[in-house]
Amino acid sequence: MAKKSKGNRVQVILECTEHKESGMPGMSRYITVKNKKNTTERMELKKFNPVLKKYTLHKEIK
Repeated sequence: MAKKSKGNRVQVILECTEHKESGMPGMSRYITVKNKKNTTERMELKKFNPVLKKYTLHKEIK
C-alpha cells in the first residue's frame, strides 16, 4: 500500500538567535514538524546550542 500524505504537517527549520548575533563561526539549527493549520505563526522553542553550551531561543526560518 502507498503511504498517505501527512496532510497539514510541514517540516520547519529552527535557527538559534543568540549564535547569529554573537558572530561566532557555524550555526545551530534543528529540524522539526508542525501542524500549519493549528499553529499558523512562526515557532519559537528553547533548544540546546552545542557551540555556546547552553539553552537558547531558536526561531523558525523561511
